[in-house]
Amino acid sequence: MPDNSEQHSRRMARKKAVVDAAIARADQDKGLLLVLTGNGKGKSSSAFGMVARCLGYGYKAGVAQFLKSRRDTGEEKFLGNQPDVQWHVLGDGFTWDTQNRDADIATAQRGWAVAQNMLKDDSLHLVVLDELTYLLKYGYLDEKQVCNDLASRPATQHVVITGRAAPQCLLDLADTVSEIADVKHAFRAGIRAQPGIDL
Repeated sequence: MPDNSEQHSRRMARKKAVVDAAIARADQDKGLLLVLTGNGKGKSSSAFGMVARCLGYGYKAGVAQFLKSRRDTGEEKFLGNQPDVQWHVLGDGFTWDTQNRDADIATAQRGWAVAQNMLKDDSLHLVVLDELTYLLKYGYLDEKQVCNDLASRPATQHVVITGRAAPQCLLDLADTVSEIADVKHAFRAGIRAQPGIDL
């Protein structure tokens, strides 16, 4: 049975007091490290949404896409053409496409050099390291080096890392970790990637 108006008002007043107290306790500002991981869809999309938010406040952002080699995605068509976004497609394609570990390692290391420059650039309010987790999982990059570079970035720079199976070093370093669950996916029903949704 639904609450009557008086019960609802009392419950919402208690909730508001708890939320207001939590907001009052949050009195620090710092550059955040966010890790978006898990097997579900939406990790990169969430990160690109943060790029849009960043631009909305007049800040600059950088994006490094580590595995993707295609240059025709909707996010790049739009965000990559914004004057305050540095957009770098740094991959040669998915590892099952290249099938060459040595080449993948060399590509990953060249890509990380680009990312290192962005992580030193204090004009970038936000840096997205899209699909970085795979490079660590496959051993293409040194975890210690990556985590040291992340920890040494400008104090107010925010970083978002996406990809499945985020290693423990990233989880430990992160301020916020979200695990996106895979409940159901259209691809498994034979539906191709759809422009504006998947691409």
